Amino acid sequence: MAVYPVTHPLIRHKVTMLRDPATNSKDFRAIVTELSTFLAYEATKDLPLTTTTMTGWQGTPIEVQIVKEKDPSIVPVFRAGIGMQEGFLTVIPTARISYIGYYRDETTLQPKKYYAKLAEDVQERRNYILDPMLATGGTTSAVCTLLKEAGVKDIKVLCILAAPEGIRRVAEDHPDVDIIPAVIDSHLNEQGYIIPGLGDAGDRLFGTR
Repeated sequence: MAVYPVTHPLIRHKVTMLRDPATNSKDFRAIVTELSTFLAYEATKDLPLTTTTMTGWQGTPIEVQIVKEKDPSIVPVFRAGIGMQEGFLTVIPTARISYIGYYRDETTLQPKKYYAKLAEDVQERRNYILDPMLATGGTTSAVCTLLKEAGVKDIKVLCILAAPEGIRRVAEDHPDVDIIPAVIDSHLNEQGYIIPGLGDAGDRLFGTR
């Protein structure tokens, strides 16, 4: 497994805007979309290319490069992961979408699945898990397991914030899965929330409490 934090200055600036409690839901959603676009570019930079021939503007054949693989599948994890969907689709609008829903039991902190609808031929595609917060890592690990049980072999995780505890959990359970976080924060508190964090991403995205 490899972890690839995105170190661009604008990433750090926009994450700081998300941390601000005064940022309203409308602006929060817009910033998450912008950050997700950055993360999508970073996560797809290793896509393999193949060479083909086309007729250029002068009417003569030219050699060009295109992405070799099938369109990927993005996996927004309900519900906060939906906030990252639009940003990724800005980069690859033809991506298939696989929806998976988990909630975290606030007593045990364990993930509970309540929905899963995977894209067609998902096992033949690279899958990008979208979830703004990689906290305990339990939900992300469970989603990876579900995808692997469906035959998926190529998985990357995109998140806005990651905690070291969550990274370790995914590394232990799925050493073949890469993680692309915007920022790695300090630690988790006793309730399993990322510190310094930005609060509950789902609540802030959708204006709920």
